[in-house]
Amino acid sequence: MKLFVAGLSYKTTPVEVRERLAVQRSRLSCCGCRLKLRGNLSEVVLLSTCNRVEIYGVTPELNGNVQRLFQELTGGNFDFSPYLYVKEGREALSHLFSVAGGLDSMVLGETEITGQVKHAYLSAQEMKLTGKILNRVFQTALQAAKEIRTKTAIGRGATSVGSVAVELAERIFDRDLSEKVVMIIGAGKMGEACVRHLAKRGARTVLVSNRSFDRARNLATEFGGRAIHFDECRQALALADIVVSSTGSPHTVLQRDDVASVLAARRNRPLFLVDIAVPRDIDPAVQQLNNVFLYDIDDLEAIVRENAKSREQELARCQAIIAGRTAAVMAKITPPAENIYETGQRSICPIKAVLHPAVFQTQTQFA
Repeated sequence: MKLFVAGLSYKTTPVEVRERLAVQRSRLSCCGCRLKLRGNLSEVVLLSTCNRVEIYGVTPELNGNVQRLFQELTGGNFDFSPYLYVKEGREALSHLFSVAGGLDSMVLGETEITGQVKHAYLSAQEMKLTGKILNRVFQTALQAAKEIRTKTAIGRGATSVGSVAVELAERIFDRDLSEKVVMIIGAGKMGEACVRHLAKRGARTVLVSNRSFDRARNLATEFGGRAIHFDECRQALALADIVVSSTGSPHTVLQRDDVASVLAARRNRPLFLVDIAVPRDIDPAVQQLNNVFLYDIDDLEAIVRENAKSREQELARCQAIIAGRTAAVMAKITPPAENIYETGQRSICPIKAVLHPAVFQTQTQFA
């Protein structure tokens, strides 16, 4: 029996192709059943996220079946072969462990993928689509992901501007954002992303101020917050704890005196200002005021780069964990007399025969 993974991801495939294959969480089991029945698979787990669609399977022989497996998911005849990668045995194991541990993600070390892998596995297990091999493989993948989280720093340190804003806010407010009021000035995409991150972490109220009051009202409704007329945003500083400014204005929107004038009404409550506009919206001189913390886009991106560099330095430790886990599982699932994964000399995988040459270039590029 051969363990394999066949798939495509953001590394090999543009979003307009990935979206053709995207499978809703509620349909993973149904699609997995169809793949198992029509693909001659003894075991199967289907993983589908915004960045990848992968089929993990066990089969006596694929017989050039990969392209057809992916067409089963779409019900069409689109040629996915230029984008597909296929890995077997040890490589398939190592790939899954890297995926589950967040090492193959757009954001190195992100944690959401671990939950997505777990959900895909439990959905397949519930429908009895897994057996002795994939049960061991996926359980070990989740154990490896946990070990990576606890024994390395690969997931520490925010790696997006929005998540850095949250990280800084939690430092300033002693990790408790539950009673904080967030105000967004302007309606830039990055500003909205920052506010979304803050709202997810429990910020109590969101105020939205924009030159277009209708736009402010629509965005406030989305956050369950309140719209503020643009000419009233300075007075509203007295209410806010966190201000994210992203107006696109060619001139400074908040002057030092604007901020200083509301400090008495704030009664020494800290004020955290995030200026992600270029040109800057907030006068840098506000940093001279007591209990006022200002970060601009360069400050945030410098933290992102430093955190990303720190994560990359943890890769070797993560890869050592994966190598050890892979070797242990291979020893369990591969009969010594038929260890084609170890020797690479017993047979040539028929899967590869159906793949476009570009796939092998892609695999080499991203190995």
